[in-house]
Amino acid sequence: MPGTRVPRRRRFLVCEPRHFAVQYAINPWMRPDAPVDVGRAHAQWRTLIDVYRDHGHTVETVAPVPGLPDMVFAANAAVVVGGRVFGSLFHAPERRPESVPYEAWFKAAGFEVYHPESVCEGEGDLVPAGRWILAGTGFRTTREAHREVQEYFGVPVIGLTLVDPYFYHLDTALFVLEEGGDGGDGNIAYYPEAFSPGSREVLARLYPDAVIATREDAMAFGLNSVSDGRHVFVSPGATALIAELAERGYVPVPVDLSEFRKAGGGIKCCTQEIRS
Repeated sequence: MPGTRVPRRRRFLVCEPRHFAVQYAINPWMRPDAPVDVGRAHAQWRTLIDVYRDHGHTVETVAPVPGLPDMVFAANAAVVVGGRVFGSLFHAPERRPESVPYEAWFKAAGFEVYHPESVCEGEGDLVPAGRWILAGTGFRTTREAHREVQEYFGVPVIGLTLVDPYFYHLDTALFVLEEGGDGGDGNIAYYPEAFSPGSREVLARLYPDAVIATREDAMAFGLNSVSDGRHVFVSPGATALIAELAERGYVPVPVDLSEFRKAGGGIKCCTQEIRS
């Protein structure tokens, strides 16, 4: 039942969508000819921040930079484990300048920052899961970057191959419900068909009790969610997933970030977790 699950307070880094727009197309969701309602996007983002704080989480902000419309997707800027920051080297030239203001923020906050030599897109493809890091590849982050991550953090990295362009980042196809540790492996929710056959087998072995999402839930960005171990901040369109989470004893907290879907983003994309 929900009372048996204990939330863990998190520290998040976000970026206001002041300059959010769809000015280019680097994934199947993006259509530059489809206008973005910036006012609605900002209201949705503001709601997300308020909801995080209402649930006891710390939220810090990095200042948005003009000309970087995707900077709102803070998760792609880095992955932070044990207070150490592994930065990003974006696949798309349009996004590469985003690394600079995020790196400056982390350094000003006292963090060590590593510059990757290979294409790597932060928590978009690197999902810390307790004893290991789940790492996506196939569209953005390279396998070479997986090796860099393992060498830098000294944490086992488990490579997973994405095969559906609609799920171009790992965080669009999978999220961690509970991080492993102290002998436990934690648990995840994911959409199997987003992965290669071998990667599906790996996930099934690692997480035999995982929550399995439908394509409809995945396309609604239901897997671009954030969990604190009890509350799951999730797209309201992922109705079957929400029902399954509640059945498993989690507390779904629907937050509508549909305006960001026009750029291929959602709740997790807008949320960088700082793990100290």
